Amino acid sequence: MSSSISGRRAASGSPGFLKRSQPRHGEKAIKVLLVAASLVSVMTTIGIVIALIPPAITFFGKVNFGEFIIGTDWSPLFKPPSFGVIPLVTGTLMVTLIALLVAVPLGLGAAVYLSEYANPRVRKFFKPMLEVLAGIPTVVYGFFALKAITPLLQDIWPGGEGPQVFNALAAGFVMGVMIIPTIASLAEDSMSAVPRALRDGAFALGSSRMQVSTRVVFPAALSGIVAAVVLGISRALGETMIVAIAAGGRPNLSFDPLEGMQTMTAFIAAAGIGDLPTGSIGYQTIFAVGSLLFVMTLVMNLLSIRLVRKYREVYE
Repeated sequence: MSSSISGRRAASGSPGFLKRSQPRHGEKAIKVLLVAASLVSVMTTIGIVIALIPPAITFFGKVNFGEFIIGTDWSPLFKPPSFGVIPLVTGTLMVTLIALLVAVPLGLGAAVYLSEYANPRVRKFFKPMLEVLAGIPTVVYGFFALKAITPLLQDIWPGGEGPQVFNALAAGFVMGVMIIPTIASLAEDSMSAVPRALRDGAFALGSSRMQVSTRVVFPAALSGIVAAVVLGISRALGETMIVAIAAGGRPNLSFDPLEGMQTMTAFIAAAGIGDLPTGSIGYQTIFAVGSLLFVMTLVMNLLSIRLVRKYREVYE
């Protein structure tokens, strides 16, 4: 009797006993779908590169690369044409910097509040409300900057002439408001993923809630916070409608945010809907500027990956 029981136990512990009697086709189908979704993003990136490279190579066969990358006069559609892209790069970086000055403090502040201070009921209400901002069309943000923020800035400006009708300040401010949900939501998810034991240990040592938030949770979630900020920067660099409507359409090599500027994406949009003949050098400037923007975004993401890997915390 005992030998038969021990025999059944041995059989139950054998590898053959643990094999599934039937294959799970649903899991295989889900795996195939996930792999396909990953391949779509990879193939899309490859397709973008393939679409940009040939016209860009043709463009740089006619225009000196040094003139393009360090030139300070951008007028490719006039005669004589000039292809210095620095004014577009300056306008892009200026608007992006203003947006980050708005979005990073407010987004991270909202993330800390939702993660560490808000009770579950408040968090359940405010987080979806915050994320609604991400669903507003960017053209609405652009007209809001032009018709509401710019007149407000002109009325309250303390001295001087104040912002022009088209200016980088209003465009950057509204763009910052637009990317707040991106930074806040991802940063809050990273902070919420920090184990509760770290918080409890800090509270047990007499730390205040502010100390726990800034000295324990924030450093522990730093990799996710960096990723959130980088995603916000990428979103700002690629924004088109806000800057096209509120910042103006004239290239301007200036560091004054009260003046109008043209960004790289705004130029691409303006030139792309024009009457430029396909194959002309004016048409090829679209791909040259797009290639530069792609390289800038790629370099920034590669640097962010290094930072995320350096400060990444793994909890078991």
